[in-house]
Amino acid sequence: MTGEGDSLGPEMLLRAYAAGIFPMAESRDNPELFWVDPRQRGVLPLDAFHISRSLARRIRQARYSISLDTAFDTVVDACADREETWINDEIRALYSALHLDGHAHSLEVWEEDGALAGGVYGVALGGAFFGESMFSNHTDGSKRALAHLVAHLRRCGFVLFDTQFLTPHLARLGAIEISRERYRKELALALQVPAQIDAHRLLQPPHPVVQRKTQIS
Repeated sequence: MTGEGDSLGPEMLLRAYAAGIFPMAESRDNPELFWVDPRQRGVLPLDAFHISRSLARRIRQARYSISLDTAFDTVVDACADREETWINDEIRALYSALHLDGHAHSLEVWEEDGALAGGVYGVALGGAFFGESMFSNHTDGSKRALAHLVAHLRRCGFVLFDTQFLTPHLARLGAIEISRERYRKELALALQVPAQIDAHRLLQPPHPVVQRKTQIS
């Protein structure tokens, strides 16, 4: 657990992720951070993302665009802009520093009129991506962001998408829970994979986000 006077920097944060733990705050106004190591870990299998028919239709219509790392701080702020949040000032500063170091990334969804419809951000380490938070300002904003992120991570060679917890929303998209022991084993393998998020491989909609391995209903 860390307090206001403790030093938690980007390097320590990356070591924590590699060990299977991550920080949170009790609330926006609470300066203290604590480490979390869930007994049951949420993961999103990259070959089993679930896309509803309505979401698939919206993606094929392509009335929006996506970008990578063009509005990282804006995405983090949007994720924190809710009544209850674990993103306090220190969390925001830490992930902003990780972003500048090339370890934290955001994917943004932009409507045709330039409005930010949704986004997701997280940390990349080896072949593992640790999803931190996402938000939606317009219909399916976060779902579109997650769908494109999953497809992009798959193209870039990632093998593990850690969602930390399993929420009903993530479960509907294909996320599952695994034991801490199994997660640690999968994480150890993923950290050995030399994957890297490559912005040049980002494909604009409509592109085949909906692939044979992706479940549609």
